[in-house]
Parts: sequence; C-alpha cells; structure tokens
Amino acid sequence: MPVAHKIAEFIERSSWIRAMFEAGAKLKAEKGAENVFDFSLGNPNIEPPEKFFEVVARLAADRTPGRHAYMPNAGYPQVRAKVADYLSREHGPGFSENEIIMTVGAAGALNIVLKAIVDPGAEVVVPTPYFVEYDFYLDNHGGSVKRVPTTDTFELDIAAMAYAISEKTCAVLINNPNNPTGAVYTQESVDALAAMLTEKSKQLGKAIYLISDEPYRQIVFDGLHVPSIFAAYPNSIVVTSFSKNLSLPGQRIGYAAVHPQIADKGMLIGGMTLANRILGYVNAPGIMQLAVAELLDDAAEVAEYARKRELILGVLDEAGYEYVRPGGAFYVFPKAPIPDDVAFCKLAIEQNLLLVPGSGFMGPGYCRIAYCCDDATIINSLEAFKKAKAAAK
Repeated sequence: MPVAHKIAEFIERSSWIRAMFEAGAKLKAEKGAENVFDFSLGNPNIEPPEKFFEVVARLAADRTPGRHAYMPNAGYPQVRAKVADYLSREHGPGFSENEIIMTVGAAGALNIVLKAIVDPGAEVVVPTPYFVEYDFYLDNHGGSVKRVPTTDTFELDIAAMAYAISEKTCAVLINNPNNPTGAVYTQESVDALAAMLTEKSKQLGKAIYLISDEPYRQIVFDGLHVPSIFAAYPNSIVVTSFSKNLSLPGQRIGYAAVHPQIADKGMLIGGMTLANRILGYVNAPGIMQLAVAELLDDAAEVAEYARKRELILGVLDEAGYEYVRPGGAFYVFPKAPIPDDVAFCKLAIEQNLLLVPGSGFMGPGYCRIAYCCDDATIINSLEAFKKAKAAAK
C-alpha cells in the first residue's frame, strides 16, 4: 500500500468531502459557475476590513533589520500583550502575555493544546454534531473523541456529558458558535457545564479542562452573546482565529489563551509552547501577528451574514425544509428529506446543488449549508432545493 493504513482509512471516512469538491469543480466546468449552487465550503466571501490592507501594506514595507527573523515560539511578546489586554476587557480575568500563544490558526491552537494534555488512550468529550477534523486532531496525539448527542435544538445535554466523563477524560471540547449547526450555547448551558466539570474534577481528583473553539465568536445574530468560559470555569482554554471575523482564513493566524488561574499553568503553557515546535509550526506568521494586533477591535462586515441568513432561511421555508434557526456562524443544518443524508446530497448534486452530508459531522439525517456565498447563489437555488426534495420522495 502506498500510504499508511490509517491514512487510507481516514481518506475513506472523508471521501464524501472529496466527492463534493470534485463534483463541484466538474459541474462548474460543465454548467458554468453561475448555474451551480455551491454551499459546501465555509469560506468567507466578505472581504477583510479596509484597515487590514493599510496595516499589512505598512508592515510589508518595513525594512527594520530582523523584522523577518525568528521570534519566541509563543509569538511576539508585544502582540501577546495586546491580545491579553483585549481578553481582559472582554472576559474579566486579568490576562497577561504569558497566558497567550500565537498560533497557525485555530487548528494550530487546538493541536498544541491537545499535544500538551492528551496521553495515549485519553478521551475528550465532544457534543455532536461537531467539526469534522476533531477526530483527526485527537488521533494525531493518541487520544479519541467521546461523542455526546446534543438536544433536538442542538443545545448542550449536560447530563449526557456528565455520564460520558470517566477516568480517561482529560477535557471537554465545545465549538461556540457551532460548526455545522450555527447553534450558540447559552449562558445557562455554559454555567451548568462549568458546575458539572467542577464536581467531576473533584470526584476524579484531577482537573478536567474545558476547551472552547471560538473562531465564529463575533458572528452572532438576534442580539445573542457568546458566553465566556473564562468567567464560568477556571480550568478553561480558548482557541480561536481571525479567519472568520476578519475574513482571513488563508493567512492562518490565531491564538490559544489559557485562564490565568488554570491548574498546572506553568507546565501547560510550557507544553503548548513546545508543541508549536514539535508539530512543526515553529511560530505563527510574523507579519500576520503584527497585523492582527492592530485589528483586535475590528471586523469584516459580519452583519452581512445576518442578511444572508434570512435569504437562505427564506429559500428553505419556501422549499419546505425543516431546520433549527441558527444563532451564529454562517451555517444552517436542515433535516434531509430522507433519513439517508448522504443519498440526499447525491440527489442534490443532480440539481447542481452542493451540500455537505451531516453524517460527516456526526449529525446523520441532516445536511450542512454554508451560506457565506454571493446572494445570487442563495436566491437562485430555490428551484434546485425544491427539485432535490421532490426527487427524494
């Protein structure tokens, strides 16, 4: 076999993603991009704020000696200090630069956290549906996901999460707002989760970390607010990026932040910093670190996603699909018209409609729609949604 058996298995498990990419490229070449309704990728279509271009142009023109040299593996101290000040304003606990590590996106942040805390055989409790890559990240570090269903409205089921925790548990991982559902976990849920983890940590005689993956934190609607896990629970870690709020997914810049009172803080941060090297990141991109430090209070026109949400929900309403109204991110997770979501997404392709099966997110029976696309794609997709549903009967 030309590749490792494990990778061959992973390819098989994620083959539907590859199939969507391939089908989309083929359809666009055959039918014309304007005739294909592609909702498969969570790739922001809103441009970064104008200030970003001004800042990057100035930084790129700076010829100060050493500007492009290595910096500490955790990132530029002055950048981490600015992030710490921002977090102190937003969350309450007094952060310092020593609790911040600049990373290669939220994925890089999550991987250094997992590398630092996961022993072989350890489990991380994750509510379903969840971001497809979590399984692969945990496997990278010898651990595994312990899956726990959410409620019918995709809210956290605290009792089920408590039942899933065992001696093997090292952390609970939530994604708020959630990809793929767009759910925003409430303050009540986060507080209940924190109380449960406090009790479980006492019972097990060890700290169970709470990790929140928050790249969509600033993309929320209807007056909702993403609760702070830092305010709720001291053994908490946030991983995030600037990919969504600043529309910079290709620049791979983010950070990990740990609560100032977290258990074993020195060892944890030391391990995370070392993991930046061990995993080959070395450090986050230098110019991007300096750029985002000047943009912490800025954002792309994320209110546009609220408008696009209403467009796609209008299409789904008219086409007769069932869904839970998403409170954030730029996804909606409707029920597939038939139980087999993969089969339905294949039928949708026949109507030039590209959706992602919910099974890939451990949410069978649903499909994910990423509405971070141009308005014409959303508006003109109505007949395709109707025909796909009719074909599924």
